[in-house]
Amino acid sequence: MSPASENKVSGTLEVVRDAGALAARAAEIIAGRLAVARYPFRLVLSGGSTPRAAYQLLGCKDLNWDCCEIFFSDERFVPPDHPDSNYRMVRETLLAGYNVKPRKVFAVPTDGSLQSCADRYDEALRQQYGAGTLENGVPLFHLTLLGLGEDGHTASLLPDQPVLKERNRWAAPVPEGRAEPRITLTYPALESSELILFRVTGASKRDALAQARGGALPAGGLKPKGEVLWLVDREAAGEEDQGYGF
Repeated sequence: MSPASENKVSGTLEVVRDAGALAARAAEIIAGRLAVARYPFRLVLSGGSTPRAAYQLLGCKDLNWDCCEIFFSDERFVPPDHPDSNYRMVRETLLAGYNVKPRKVFAVPTDGSLQSCADRYDEALRQQYGAGTLENGVPLFHLTLLGLGEDGHTASLLPDQPVLKERNRWAAPVPEGRAEPRITLTYPALESSELILFRVTGASKRDALAQARGGALPAGGLKPKGEVLWLVDREAAGEEDQGYGF
């Protein structure tokens, strides 16, 4: 990404036919990056229900996962076996693949206080990065997978929450804004990625997509250091069927 576009989250827009095609394309992009990855390859996974199909497809691909370290963009503050746990969803989809054996999986801890668990994840990120401050040209992550909420949130960077002003921590607690507390990666951590891959499906996300790409908070507050690709289906893009290949 050129210096002139360094502070824009607009990125590149790629439109596919529907949610199924989007899942296939997302899995293809991740697999392509992993296939040529250098060691280590730090991959950030998002949670919720939207990426399940992509993770299942990715888990079926014949890839070498030895160099991959898996992280999470955010996590609900629930036990790892809870139905709402992002870790559980990834364990039951991607990690259930017959040959998916990453070098390490860094699940967000939820076995202490909200603050102490956020502190532990923040420290784990710094240890894997090998430094306490982020350096230009040295990304924390190589591929970061994100979603987009109807309210414009991404990860658990929720509207009107103090975490949107956090610039020192890499992982932070989000005690309010949703029914359950959460822990999320912050703007500085998410921005330090070679590629941010947003996945957006459905007509209900159309306005949020336009606003985020235009710079509206929370998702539009990202100032990425690397590439940004918005992978969206026709409904989210507001486009009629034009015979897309995917």
